[in-house]
Amino acid sequence: MFRPTREPQSKRHVRDSYFVVGEGILAGSANGSPAEPLPTSTVAALRKFQFSRLGPPAEPAQLLDRADREELAAAMTKAGPQPDSSNPAVPAGFTYLGQFVDHDLTLDATATQLEDDVTLGQLLQGRSPALDLDSLYGLGPDHRFDRRFYEDDGLRLRTGTTQGLPDPDGDHIVGLPLSGFDLPRVGAGSLISERRRPLIPDGRNDENLVVAQVHCAFIRFHNRVVADLIDKGVSSAVVFETARETVVKHYQWMLRHDFLPRIVDPGIVDEVFTQGRTFFEPSPGENEYPTMPIEFSVAAYRLGHSMVRGAYNWNRIFDNGAGTLRLLFQFTGTSGILSPPPDDGSDPEAGFFERLPTNWIADFRRLFDFGEAGRDDLVVPAEKFNLAKRIDPLLVNPLADLPLGSFGGRGGPVPDPIELNLAFRNLTRANMMSLATGQQMAQYLGVKPLAPSDFANAGGIQLSPGLWKKLSENCPLWFYILLEAEVNGSGRLTGVGGRIVAEVFHRAMEGSRHSLVRDPFWRPFLSPVAERNAQDTFGMTDLLLYAFKERADLLNPLGP
Repeated sequence: MFRPTREPQSKRHVRDSYFVVGEGILAGSANGSPAEPLPTSTVAALRKFQFSRLGPPAEPAQLLDRADREELAAAMTKAGPQPDSSNPAVPAGFTYLGQFVDHDLTLDATATQLEDDVTLGQLLQGRSPALDLDSLYGLGPDHRFDRRFYEDDGLRLRTGTTQGLPDPDGDHIVGLPLSGFDLPRVGAGSLISERRRPLIPDGRNDENLVVAQVHCAFIRFHNRVVADLIDKGVSSAVVFETARETVVKHYQWMLRHDFLPRIVDPGIVDEVFTQGRTFFEPSPGENEYPTMPIEFSVAAYRLGHSMVRGAYNWNRIFDNGAGTLRLLFQFTGTSGILSPPPDDGSDPEAGFFERLPTNWIADFRRLFDFGEAGRDDLVVPAEKFNLAKRIDPLLVNPLADLPLGSFGGRGGPVPDPIELNLAFRNLTRANMMSLATGQQMAQYLGVKPLAPSDFANAGGIQLSPGLWKKLSENCPLWFYILLEAEVNGSGRLTGVGGRIVAEVFHRAMEGSRHSLVRDPFWRPFLSPVAERNAQDTFGMTDLLLYAFKERADLLNPLGP
């Protein structure tokens, strides 16, 4: 069987290599040129997360050179006003729920546990994309490595406690350590960075504070399901698995009926989930596990980068845009130091807090619209509420200068400034993978392509005429998909992007341990709002209401 040879480095949001089924390992090159596939043995293939290629590869002549990528990335992240989402507006919390989902899809659940008690089935399942919350559960409380994520009862997930801090204004709440509002942390080790490390299966969920707070909410969600099952007298022998199935199916229902229709044309979503997939693994064998198309991972699902705001009305203390994107990286244990600036992000041993300061707890009322669940008492004034930015080819300017910790760059050589630009990194990774252009994928999927006129000054982006002409003929898939969303006027993915995202989500649910796709008659039952349960309704606000016991002082412990 399989045994680890060393403890791997902490997971990061950025991959250095991809194992593409049928091709081999594609690893990055210094200049961003297409990678030559490296052959791999059967064992090495089993040890790699399973990617695939949905459409044709691009030819070298169809890829942008470095100068063009630099020009395009700089234009996409140029400072300036950007429209909020509309038609309909999307609450900003869904931006980071989308990132939480990405980590669930792409977690290699066996990366640190290739031991003699990992079966071949677990290994293959762990290397496949599935919407089963393994980023929350790992391999479960019975696994000798992952039991550390659980309380001693083996049923509940561990929670973390914030760090109270003196407040010169005499703010009583800020001075208190509050249980359940931070991720659990290692808390031991000679280095402060070791003690800050999140004690969760996927450290990427502590890369920015919004995702970390969403992860805390899912811990609460699971723990409340467990408590309710115990109160009902369910045997302790089956409580955990019953709770996990309940949580995962409610999560999948929320993604299918609440999350996906906000970011993808609902007509495409409905077609795929009622009629099945047309292009991506439409008829898998009984023992075939899902793969992850690189067109999804490297392009289509990077739509969330366009939704990020540069600043948020975070809570009553960090209000009126004081919750900047830079600070939301800073107050984490993976990208930041859980402590205030000054810090350039390069020294993980800087700072003095080892847990999240209490004054940085999220006010979830500002991130999700509880009026959708009939709880008008939890609705904040419009000027305090955070909307996601519109899905289009523009990214907020802070994404032109990523903190080093967000991609594992701390402790290494200082990169060229353009390599800190998220748009440049996305475009370069697509080159490395020889990713199909948008026009190629439109032809492959039988979708009406964008017209050359759609590329003229799209989204207010200013580019040289020569580069616009190149894009109108051979456009990087990620940019093409974002432009589709702008051109269609709805701010949702459609055409190429909508089809790829909807089909991959459907396949990832089909391949999960617990699956709505394989259990189409299942219906949600946990909404605290009785009439919503009667309507088979369960959205993200229902999940939060249930997890936080419908209490305003838990959804926003710092007060209005």
